[in-house]
Amino acid sequence: MPTDLILIRHGETDWNRAMRFQGHSDVPLNAVGLAQAERLADRLAHEAIDHAVASDLLRTRQTAAPAVARLGLSLQTDAGLREQFFGEAEGLTAAELRGTMPASWLRWLDFRADRSLPGGESTRQFHARSIAALRDVAAAHAGKTVLVVSHGGVLDMVFRTAQALSLDGPRMAEIPNAGFNRVRVDERGAIEIRAWAEVGHLEGLPAQPVYDQTRLAREREAAAAAAARADSLSAGNPSTE
Repeated sequence: MPTDLILIRHGETDWNRAMRFQGHSDVPLNAVGLAQAERLADRLAHEAIDHAVASDLLRTRQTAAPAVARLGLSLQTDAGLREQFFGEAEGLTAAELRGTMPASWLRWLDFRADRSLPGGESTRQFHARSIAALRDVAAAHAGKTVLVVSHGGVLDMVFRTAQALSLDGPRMAEIPNAGFNRVRVDERGAIEIRAWAEVGHLEGLPAQPVYDQTRLAREREAAAAAAARADSLSAGNPSTE
């Protein structure tokens, strides 16, 4: 029997607001994130939810806590649902990473499935780990509805899998903090999106920070083109564009 998963990205943290790579770093929710968690509990209060699972990191457990209490459920944790591990980049902003590891940053902006930040997890490794964990949750609760509180990267992997998108390339899905998403996982593990990025329950809260990988990829392409033009001019081969 298929399993319905209500998928939630954790609420906002100070590192989200500052655009720092979080990964496996155990960062708590900030005041906005705690307010988002309470709003989420209101949104979920009338859902028929049978079980609740979260990654084992504090920000997901804090996000789930009000809803779990309201629904009278216990919360299981699963380290397989953690965010992608970013290695030496964790705690850094894009600007800091660009300044301290410029070559690694440029390679990362190619958004290739088999690349990783120094000491971190590649997108392909992350996809295999997170989707396997999600399918395990679905199989363990076949025919039920499960609340799953995880991370933006995990939801990106779910979106790509459901839409049959490549693991290469920047993130295309909208994935707001504490947004409401619903997917169905059938007995073969196939994933179908039923609702995505609903944020009506967050109305009136501060606008969210957005990590726009598409913009970063465009900036990378523009910088590479400018460098190529500069190299051509220095070599005495002016561009014919």
